[in-house]
Amino acid sequence: MSGAGMELRPYQQEALAAVQAQWQAGRRKTLLVLPTGCGKTIVFCKLAEELVRQGQRVLILAHRGELLEQAAAKLQESTGLASALEKAESSSLGSWCRVVMGSVQSLTRQKRLEQFAPQHFGAVIVDEAHHILSDSYQRVLQHFAPACLLGVTATPDRSDMRNLGQFFDSLAYEYTLPQAIREGYLAPIRAQTIPLQLDLSGVAMQSGDFKAADLDCALEPYLQQIAVEMRKYCQGRKTVVFLPLVSTSQKFCKILQAQGFRAAEVNGESANRAAVLRDFAAGRYDVLCNSMLLTEGWDCPAVDCVVVLRPTKSRSLYCQMVGRGTRLAQDKEYLLLLDFLWHTERHELCRPAHLLCAAPEVARQMTADLSADAEGGPVDIMEAEQRASDEVVAQREEALARELAEMRRRKARLVDPLQFEMSIQAQDLLDWRPSFGWEMGPASEKQLALLEKRGILPDQVDCAGKAALLIERLQKRQREGLTTPKQIRILERYGFRNVGCWPFEAASQMIARIAALGWRGTPPGIRPAEWQPNK
Repeated sequence: MSGAGMELRPYQQEALAAVQAQWQAGRRKTLLVLPTGCGKTIVFCKLAEELVRQGQRVLILAHRGELLEQAAAKLQESTGLASALEKAESSSLGSWCRVVMGSVQSLTRQKRLEQFAPQHFGAVIVDEAHHILSDSYQRVLQHFAPACLLGVTATPDRSDMRNLGQFFDSLAYEYTLPQAIREGYLAPIRAQTIPLQLDLSGVAMQSGDFKAADLDCALEPYLQQIAVEMRKYCQGRKTVVFLPLVSTSQKFCKILQAQGFRAAEVNGESANRAAVLRDFAAGRYDVLCNSMLLTEGWDCPAVDCVVVLRPTKSRSLYCQMVGRGTRLAQDKEYLLLLDFLWHTERHELCRPAHLLCAAPEVARQMTADLSADAEGGPVDIMEAEQRASDEVVAQREEALARELAEMRRRKARLVDPLQFEMSIQAQDLLDWRPSFGWEMGPASEKQLALLEKRGILPDQVDCAGKAALLIERLQKRQREGLTTPKQIRILERYGFRNVGCWPFEAASQMIARIAALGWRGTPPGIRPAEWQPNK
């Protein structure tokens, strides 16, 4: 058990504790989100170790052999535990190992699945869980329904998240890309917008994304120009290029070679794939072209440039591609992301903004800003997101100010949730959208009654998730001794501002002074729009 003492990073420790807390609270199907390069495998290996210590068997499920091999190696390295393999001719039955690495393609076969009792595993861990809604996964998971379930992914698309939310009970923990960059666990990302308009208006859709064959035809006329642009930005960098088809990848590799790049190409049929990947890592090639082969299960931390020539609507896929270059490496200052101006009238494409922005309006503003900066140098996407967010907040606050002015004039007994959120400056509540099935459902009578008792207008709370967040925030504010919704309603009617940040006692004293005047106005000498308790 030589690896059992491997120390987890703080966020990994938090993630591990959060998953266990969800299971203990009865939410047996929970999700963990960590960006590519942040060690999600080590987290679920440590979880498996703890479960084995409790006497349980654990199934780690994945859809690709490379993922199972990586998980087995990481389990051995970090915990000292060996694992059995359930794949093809390999069977885990009869093995003394308490952890099983299972191929979903093998286990989905009914005859194989029926060899296991539904209670055989105490827990099932699904790697790359954004695939979990497929029929094969669902067949396996339904068989092992009594087990606790953890889904682990780096890239839940927001639309995927809503779908995943129909299946999972909760999101146990999410560590975001901006957090990882800020805390020094991933490389900063700079986006270089290339002012080269690529027309996708004639590309058809297939399974919710652009049809690869059509993309190939749309991309073909631009390959030479793209290679010329890459000479400006990619020289001296270790670059990975993603393309829609193997034939496009092979063609573009030759074009790059003609431009002076030491380029190589890999695909699922490459007999020398392992050797090419080794040579790329060793520096014998400086550009690696592929057709979606390297989106999962391949790591080369030295990659410091990513070129996405496979436009997509899927945030999951886009994040997987960019994630090949986000790991830290010696002498690596940042990841350069080349962003082309794909032209499509019907569909919103994933762009650098979608790596960071949860709110669609912020993503649109950031994309517009980056496009406007196309003639400049690479832009730090964290700084670009902050600028876009500030611009959107200013626009939103201007619109909401008019709405709030009307709310404050109403002689209502209760506070509208929007007024409460704006008053306490809760941007997280304003931006929140439901993801999981229980969150989307209607608020319970108990939740609504509690909100009304605390002074929130329950008619404007449209789902159980929002009700739960509001109740949690109200309880936290009570513990911290801050104003209540009823105090906010009264004081804002008299023109006071930023009341949500006042202490409870200061608000009580001011309301008592107003009441002493018969509610006819504010005390003499006080200008409500300017007055603050500390003054």
